[in-house]
Amino acid sequence: MADTAPQPKRKRESDAEAETPSTGEKETGVGNGTSAPVRLPFSGFRVQKVLRESARDKIIFLHGKVNEDSGDGNGEDAVVILEKTPFQVEQVAQLLKGTPELQLQFSNDIYSTYHLFPPRQLSDVKTTVVYPATEKHLQKYLRQDLHLIQETGDDYKNITLPHLESQSLGIQWVYNILDKKAEADRIIYENPDPSDGFVLIPDLKWNQQQLDDLYLIAICHRRGIKSLRDLTQEHLPLLRNILREGQEAIMQRYQVKADHLRVYLHYLPSYYHLHVHFTALGFEAPGSSVERAHLLAQVIENLEYDPTHYQQRTLTFTLRADDPLLKLLQEAQQP
Repeated sequence: MADTAPQPKRKRESDAEAETPSTGEKETGVGNGTSAPVRLPFSGFRVQKVLRESARDKIIFLHGKVNEDSGDGNGEDAVVILEKTPFQVEQVAQLLKGTPELQLQFSNDIYSTYHLFPPRQLSDVKTTVVYPATEKHLQKYLRQDLHLIQETGDDYKNITLPHLESQSLGIQWVYNILDKKAEADRIIYENPDPSDGFVLIPDLKWNQQQLDDLYLIAICHRRGIKSLRDLTQEHLPLLRNILREGQEAIMQRYQVKADHLRVYLHYLPSYYHLHVHFTALGFEAPGSSVERAHLLAQVIENLEYDPTHYQQRTLTFTLRADDPLLKLLQEAQQP
């Protein structure tokens, strides 16, 4: 999914359905994080526009101009995503120790509300940087109306797939992980089988400091499986491995049982290399809504009954108002 230091820019469910960072345009600057102080990969940040914000999720997406004091002075575009980090249970009591800095906002009988100003070590803000940002990135993070679409199997073959093949969909960052060129130290489990194996890695949206918002991604080694639509009975060994071994690995590493996990695929996915999401059951993860998430256990069962289920089935998903695919599907479906 990479916070303040240059990282492979990528998207792991990134929209406000997402999942955060976007696909990797550059292979340089690949890094796995450090506890040492770092600087942002640009100088200055002049806000151009608030692309999107959510008071409930405590997140804001900003478009800014950077590096305006160098070169021709026009600067470059960057997107910075600021997100309040979740509370860590073992640290939260420190907020109230001693004499915390408070400002009274409201008091009535036994009820009172304050602004509490936490110490520096408890007031971090997750900061995701997309730089340099293109117009595509700006549109991606801009709030847009959503439209519900029903895509038949024929729609996929005749409209969606040709549209996808006409796009430049960079997934080099995925291959960097699979080839151990990046994030190798973040892999928590691997089945190395080239056909039925996968790597399990924490998603960038999870800071790994608490289990309430646990979020990992299983990325299959086998290339050429773009999405749910490609799955047939041939892929059942791979899917069963991901489900069983992924659950076991999470239990061993984090002591989270299988019945406390939501394991699912997205359709449409945010990037076209087969991957599976593992999230804490109580966490309302971006993209876990009914019109996008398909439980892996049910996917396996559907393929056991009908090997061509996902080639034929009508699938429902949402598209942003500015997505060219929306217009193509709407025009094809008009009576």
